[in-house]
Amino acid sequence: MKPPICCICHRGFDPDKEGGLVWFAKRTSDIEWDRWIEETGDTGHPPYADWYCAAHIEQAHSLSHLTIDAAFARLGLT
Repeated sequence: MKPPICCICHRGFDPDKEGGLVWFAKRTSDIEWDRWIEETGDTGHPPYADWYCAAHIEQAHSLSHLTIDAAFARLGLT
C-alpha cells in the first residue's frame, strides 16, 4: 500500500486523524488486477484507489462513481 500522501497536494497525513483512501469505479484492468492478487496471494496498492487529505477527500468522494482515470481528469491530475 502507498503511504498516506494526498495525490492532489502531496501532503502526508495520518489517516486515523484526517483524510483517507478513496476507492473509484473499477476498470477492466482493475478487475484483472484483483483477480491476479487473489490468485497469487500477493499484496499491493489497488490501482483504483488513492489517498486524499482532509482538504481534498470530499471532492474525491464526489467523483468515486467514476474510474480513477476519469476522476483524475476532472481533478486536473492527468
